[in-house]
Amino acid sequence: MEVAKNLTRFKVLNCGRRWGKTTLAVELILMRAFAKKVKIAYIAPTIQQARDIAFAMLKKELQPILKNTNESRLEFKVKTQDGEESLIFLRGWEAIETLRGQAFDFLILDEVASMRSFWIGWQEVLRPTLTDNKGDAMFISTPKGYNHFYDLYNKELTDKEFKSFQFSSYDNPFLPNEEIDSAKATIPKERFEQEYMASFQKTQGLVYKEFDRKTHLYEELPEAEFEKLGGVDFGFRNPAGVLDIMFSKERFYVENEWYKTGRTDAVIADYVKACQFNEVYPDPENAGGVEELKQRNINVREVIKAKGSILTGINKVKEAFMTGRLKINKRCVNLIAEIEMYSYDDEKGDRNENENPVKSNDHLLDALRYVVMMKNVGMDMEAEKAERLLSRLKGQINQTR
Repeated sequence: MEVAKNLTRFKVLNCGRRWGKTTLAVELILMRAFAKKVKIAYIAPTIQQARDIAFAMLKKELQPILKNTNESRLEFKVKTQDGEESLIFLRGWEAIETLRGQAFDFLILDEVASMRSFWIGWQEVLRPTLTDNKGDAMFISTPKGYNHFYDLYNKELTDKEFKSFQFSSYDNPFLPNEEIDSAKATIPKERFEQEYMASFQKTQGLVYKEFDRKTHLYEELPEAEFEKLGGVDFGFRNPAGVLDIMFSKERFYVENEWYKTGRTDAVIADYVKACQFNEVYPDPENAGGVEELKQRNINVREVIKAKGSILTGINKVKEAFMTGRLKINKRCVNLIAEIEMYSYDDEKGDRNENENPVKSNDHLLDALRYVVMMKNVGMDMEAEKAERLLSRLKGQINQTR
């Protein structure tokens, strides 16, 4: 009732497991669909999850006002109290582009913390669908590290159209407390706090544990002479990522990010050209994309991508975080989200130290790794040359003596 009665346009619900997130979503859909003619979309991370989580429950609750059900498309047509019709769609986040250009009155996004490239999908696809009718939305999830859902939960601090709520599993009076207590006694503390208490915790198996928002984020670039470096990770269905990195005295400042889906290699190359980078470090596996860059007379630098190069690059980024040589502008929300989600497979138990992280949430991280790794290789080579030169000089001095 606390959530249902609140009139804020965008509601963010941070809830423990089995609190009743989907039950609330279904009840709100029923209320809104019956009150007047509306178009509603319920969106889960995948279409299968939308079917498993909400379809049967919705079908049952909508029965008194149901006019038509499309089982294959997961759509409902219901009658309103005025005799008109409301439409309800269930969709998967993995195909969010199919909603581009449509108009909705109400959106419910379930398990938001698991939605990849969230800010692109929300800002470029879903938010515009609410413009025509001044529609509203509800975002519901259990936390998953300090990722985009954490930033969404804190949007109420800077945007009056947002209101956030937090509830633990204990807040559901229909859950036996002894069951929750049993889970508390048998699983790691951090995991219990996240899954049952809806507390934001560091992701299990996190790759970049060294990263800390208080230490590594900045707002204003310091006064200095900089080289402007570009890191490029190509993509089309998966996001393409370009990072604008200012480099000075062995320090890296990630000043801007470009994070887009549906962009061809040629479009990406045009954007990189417009950035006027001094040097560009692209993914070498995309030969066509690299060639597009070269055709535009962009200063493309070699990136080593061989066995062990991912771990080498990760270690260089870790070292840069640990030594304070890598800072990220607060506006780079997608890169920050990837850093706070990039992890090893925590389900495997014993993990080989040479194992690569899960290939997910890493598009901008790849672009960052290319720059930091290769620039450090260059600095290491220069240091080695300097050391050899110094050694030779010492030898000449000793001979003179």
